[in-house]
This record gives sequence, C-alpha cells and structure tokens, in this order.
Amino acid sequence: MKVLQERSLAPFHTFGIEVAAEHIIVAESPRELVAIWQDEQYCSLPKMVVGQGSNILFCEDYAGVIVLNRIRGVEVTETADSYLLHVGAGEDWHQLVSSTIENNMPGLENLALIPGCVGSSPIQNIGAYGVELKDVCQYVDVIELETGKQSRIAAEDCQFGYRDSVFKHAMKNTHAIVAVGLCLSKHWQPNISYGPLAKFDAEDVTPQAIFDEVCRIRQLKLPDPKVLGNAGSFFKNPVVESKLRDKLLTLYPDMPSYAMADGSYKLAAGWLIDRCGLKGYQSGGAKVHEQQALVLINHHHATAQDVLTLARHVVSSVAQKFGVSLEHEVRFMNAHQETTLAEVQS
Repeated sequence: MKVLQERSLAPFHTFGIEVAAEHIIVAESPRELVAIWQDEQYCSLPKMVVGQGSNILFCEDYAGVIVLNRIRGVEVTETADSYLLHVGAGEDWHQLVSSTIENNMPGLENLALIPGCVGSSPIQNIGAYGVELKDVCQYVDVIELETGKQSRIAAEDCQFGYRDSVFKHAMKNTHAIVAVGLCLSKHWQPNISYGPLAKFDAEDVTPQAIFDEVCRIRQLKLPDPKVLGNAGSFFKNPVVESKLRDKLLTLYPDMPSYAMADGSYKLAAGWLIDRCGLKGYQSGGAKVHEQQALVLINHHHATAQDVLTLARHVVSSVAQKFGVSLEHEVRFMNAHQETTLAEVQS
C-alpha cells in the first residue's frame, strides 16, 4: 500500500471541493485493503473506500482514512452463449465499456460514459438508457475488512434496486468490493426503448452506434467533471403513487412518467427541477447546471456548504410546487460517516 503525503481530497472526488482527510492511502490488492484495517495506526479511525469519488459529496474534512481502491485486472472467458468478465474493482468503468465494444463483446453500450470505477457500479446499481448493472451482473466479490475473508455474492443476493443494493446497507461498513463478474450474451439484442435511442431500427442498429449515441447525448447534456466539478445526477428520480401522478398530469400534461411493476410511477427529477425555473440557479459557488437541471456543479470554487444550501433549495422548491420529495443520489459524508441532507446542519 502507498501512503500519500498530501491530505487534500480535491483530486480524488469529482466535485473537486477543497476538503481534506487525515490520511489518504492507495490499495492495489485485497491484501492491502485488509492491512489498512488491521494497522494499529489506523484501527481507531473512520475509514472509507473510494474509487474515483464520482458519487460523493464531502460535507466537511474527513477525520480518518480515505482508501483509494486501485485493484486492477480484467479476465475474459467464454461459454457457448456468453462472454464472462471478471473485472477488478479499481478499473475505470467507461474504459471497460469502450473495450468491450472494441472487442465485439456488446451488452454494456447503454452504460457508456458513466463516471467511476467498476467497484462502485454494484453499490449504486448504475443504470442509464433502459439498462442497469443488475441486467449484466453475475456476481460481486467482496472482502470482509476486519478478517480478510473473501466471498462471492451472487447477483440475485445483491438486493439490487433502483440505485440501491446490499452494499449500501448490510455490507456498507464491513466489506469492500474487490471484483465484479459480468455476463454478456453472445446473442445480443439492442435495448433502444429509452427515448433518445428509439430512433434506431432494431433490425440494423449496431452496438457501436448505440455506444456512440449514448456518449454524444451524455456529452451534450452532462458537464465534464474535469471541467466543471460535479457528481453526475444529484437526485434520484422520485417514485410516486398513481394518485399523485394522475393529479400532477392534470396540471402538467407534458410531465414525463414511467410505470413501475408495482403500479407506482417514476417521475423525472430533472424535469421537476427545470419546471421550478432552477436551471442556472446559483448559491455561492454552486449552481444548477444550465443544460441538465439534475446536475449540481462546482461553478466557481464552491464550498460544501454552497452545495448543501443549493440542494436544500432545490428539494424545497420541488416539494412546494409538486408535493414530491426528492432524495439525493449522491452520497453525503461528514467527518466520520455517511449522512444525509436532512441530517446535515444548515
């Protein structure tokens, strides 16, 4: 393991906010992860495993150890029907997607250009354009940090939900993801059900064409975190009962809504925020992105407090106008542990 001399976390999370950690350590193997947890110097301190920090808001300086997961490696095997990928948690997600397309192993093209490491993908059950990680995940390899015991969690036991999994709950503080197993069918079928992709003809569309279009749309709508600090979609798309959805449709006939299997409806958080007139709204150095209202950006040397104040205003505005409660998709970290917008003092 490599102990970094710097304490600034700005280079290690995509919001780029100037916060610090007591210690920053790079782990390149499961053994090194366990060694950090068992090191007497760090055992009494809070610890957090971070990939690229693409879904985190540090609300204040972190009073513990940030562990950068850099476990690499991609192994590919085949069956008659599938390509089986075993991918280290520290691999870059988009680079993996790009590589599979280049090597004629389609199935991930809808998930192109999602920032972050592979190890983060099961935690959020990442998804885009009609596809979620759970659709291609075969297993997740984890390590129990206190004991070093490694185990394999089958996809059906990962409790995948909408931007949710067991790794956000029962395993959040006790285990780290070290690898993810993906299964890509050789009998590829395009998923072009999502609006912007519906222009394609299922009979002749190629994985490369879908990949290129997803990248084009995301680059058009979403800011590059290397240019404008952000954590992607800040809020989850809210799920509401049919009664509220029907009421809102009478007032806003153009409101997007998507039926869920249980009879509820998913609304588009970005549309709700936009209809509140919040695109471009600014609080200190933080701002609602002018092209995509779902994204809050570090516009100009934003502090964590700037982002929190802006997020509270967005939540309050949507609740007042639509009676809908927004929940943040971004993980909030205080000095010692994960927290929520409601828990953070204003």
